[in-house]
Amino acid sequence: MSGGHPTVKAREVSGGSPTVERPTEVRRVGAPVQALIWTGGLLLLLLSVAVAVTIGPARISVPDVWSAVASHLGFGASELSPIRDGIIWNLRMPRTLLAAVCGAGLAVCGTVMQSLLRNPLADPFVLGVSSGASTGAVVVVVLGVGGGAVSLSAGAFAGAICSFALVMLLSHTLGATTDRVVLSGVAAMQLFSALTSFVVMTSADAEQTRGVLFWLLGSLSGVGWSEVALCTAVLAGCLVVCLAHARTLDAFAFGQDAAAALGVNVARTRIVLLCTTALLTAALVSSAGAIGFVGLVLPHAARALTGSGHRRLLPVTALAGAVFLVWVDTLARTVLDPQEVPVGVVTALIGVPAFVLVLYRTRSTS
Repeated sequence: MSGGHPTVKAREVSGGSPTVERPTEVRRVGAPVQALIWTGGLLLLLLSVAVAVTIGPARISVPDVWSAVASHLGFGASELSPIRDGIIWNLRMPRTLLAAVCGAGLAVCGTVMQSLLRNPLADPFVLGVSSGASTGAVVVVVLGVGGGAVSLSAGAFAGAICSFALVMLLSHTLGATTDRVVLSGVAAMQLFSALTSFVVMTSADAEQTRGVLFWLLGSLSGVGWSEVALCTAVLAGCLVVCLAHARTLDAFAFGQDAAAALGVNVARTRIVLLCTTALLTAALVSSAGAIGFVGLVLPHAARALTGSGHRRLLPVTALAGAVFLVWVDTLARTVLDPQEVPVGVVTALIGVPAFVLVLYRTRSTS
């Protein structure tokens, strides 16, 4: 099987019930190496956040960052000027932390979707959530639905949930197999993309169109602590749910029939995990726009370090996604300073070569 998943063989025995032979060669990572990877990943993430906050027009050092953070957390007084303290705490720190949360969440969603759908090319947006979020955001910004009482993030979240609900309805009506879930996601994606284009073409002026397109490509500008708190809470809850189903995800790597033979409630588990990843993706997209390729590429990189066991894979994937998007966002906001590049553009430029490599590996191992 492609994507680094283990394989399994089923055979018939007397009585007509299938038995599942566990894989004889599964790559495992020893506890010391695993602890080293986790510790190194956490330290790298903390260092990345601290250094990324210092990068920008205002000259700020890493000690300044630690001083400002300690001061706001109640561990002493800061000697920084109010302006420098505000740059660190109110502008750069929320953006950098949200980048880390978005990277971690999208990578985790990609890992779960690839295992659940048994498709190494699956990503968090395969269920059409990003297209629904785009439609919701455009409806709020361009058509003014809600009269200003509804924010862009709220509209995007509502659109994402509507898209996911449509996918679940279609897949349930057609028969909730893996292929039909994916095809329902493609249908919903095309529908909401068409609605977004129609609204923009018929109702938006040039300034609105530019702002909407910039957001659709992924943007972390202007975020505050409320978005960081919301996305962090959703990420923590969804990560707990995914870790609780880690062994079940390992069983899904063998296929649905084999998972059922191992005692997994396939239908219930699929619904729980699809709803979990859809909720997390909707929260992230509503705050930062559609940032592609993070959930597609990072799970494969993490599997190269930890193997395919999800109890080890999910935390490492989250750390890798967080570090990756912190530096991608830093590059996006500084490479053409003072103009900002959409984050999704940078992830696409980095992710497309990696995506081609994944396609090549899939072709060569199929």
